[in-house]
Amino acid sequence: MMKVVVVEDEELVRRGIVLAVDWAAVDCVVAGEAANGEEGLEVIRRCRPDLVVTDIKMPRMDGIEMVRRLRAEGIAACVIILTAYSDFAYAQSAVKLGAVDYLLKPFHDGELEDAVRHLQLRASRDTRAPGGPELPSGEQKSKYVREAMRYIAEHYNAPDICVGSVARFLGVSEGHLSHVFKKETSCTLSSYITNYRIHAAMELLQDCRSRVYEVAEQVGYRDITYFSSTFKKLVGLSPSEYQKRCQ
Repeated sequence: MMKVVVVEDEELVRRGIVLAVDWAAVDCVVAGEAANGEEGLEVIRRCRPDLVVTDIKMPRMDGIEMVRRLRAEGIAACVIILTAYSDFAYAQSAVKLGAVDYLLKPFHDGELEDAVRHLQLRASRDTRAPGGPELPSGEQKSKYVREAMRYIAEHYNAPDICVGSVARFLGVSEGHLSHVFKKETSCTLSSYITNYRIHAAMELLQDCRSRVYEVAEQVGYRDITYFSSTFKKLVGLSPSEYQKRCQ
């Protein structure tokens, strides 16, 4: 299973990549995320991922400089660059630094997974070791989608959070919110809630002192068995297996 780090300064886009892509389907797990190149360097040094998915233009340090420093330090993680059409030539310079692929933003459903599969195929051919939905920018998302994401980020650990509770908070019908959310993120709202919880659990489980039942409670699951089965379905490993991999 490949470990992935996502580096993207737009929070909603980053959360979408982390939570809405079916990483387990391409035998990957997101081990960390960062909002700019400086943070990315720290996370990558700590996590030692097999793959880095990074935007180019970011504050404090852009993606090109981050990749340049990684290579200078001998970190050979594969890199997929995310770039706007206007920065296409800039993205090509990243290829010279060893980026294996680049995607034009906004990319479409399945393109990121296809890029990962292509990378895996190429890696297997080369016998090298290391595995999305269309994600519009935050400004393009409707108010309801942005507010729903913020509400989930603040209340994901509430045992009773659901599509209905989010809709009631926003003052809209469940049907309308579900339709808009799916249309703009290619992910159902209930799946997003589950993915957010499981990703939070993954971060907590990286602390070897955390017990699985404690982590389950901290991310809103009362039933440890259901938590474990949901975790394995999305991540490809049981919580205890994932925790051991992180040590």
